[in-house]
Amino acid sequence: MFKTLLFTVLALSYFSSTMAQTANNEEKLSLNSGTIDNQFEYVIRRSNSWQEYKTVKKTWLYALKAHTIDSLNAVHKELNDTQAVVAAQAGEIDNLKQSLAVTKSELEDTIAEKDSMQLFGMQMTKPNYSLILWSIVGVLFALLLLFIYKYRNSNTITKHANKSLAETEEEFEEHRRNALEREQKVRRQLQDMINEQKKG
Repeated sequence: MFKTLLFTVLALSYFSSTMAQTANNEEKLSLNSGTIDNQFEYVIRRSNSWQEYKTVKKTWLYALKAHTIDSLNAVHKELNDTQAVVAAQAGEIDNLKQSLAVTKSELEDTIAEKDSMQLFGMQMTKPNYSLILWSIVGVLFALLLLFIYKYRNSNTITKHANKSLAETEEEFEEHRRNALEREQKVRRQLQDMINEQKKG
């Protein structure tokens, strides 16, 4: 008996809560507010049934049509606004891409100018500039070594020539003295012969 009473109380409380929830859901549904889905649900639930058909008030259909058109217009307007924003952003992106390309080109020019040097009016890269500069330095150094070698060689030749000249002059002086002595000797002999002939 107690079990039956308890079961009855529980069943009544469950049924009342379900009915209250259904009533709340129906209260939330409205033809003039809420989403289109809720408005369709309102029309379907509040329409009369006849066999497998639903009879709907024309005013509800017109109101539902107007609300649907308003919602579609709002969606179209939002879509158009979004497309306008996307187009504006695409334009900004294109401008940014162009600016980036210009900046990249200027950066490449700056790097190329930084990595290049001007020599004799010609623009060239730093490695080529260094190569030409060190080649010039190497050629000048080689010419300097050649000049030093030629100078030393000439100096040696000059010293040797001076020594040979001194020796030649010394030999010439010796030869001149010998020739002078011979000449004096021959003159004395000639004078002696002249003196002897005068005596004879």
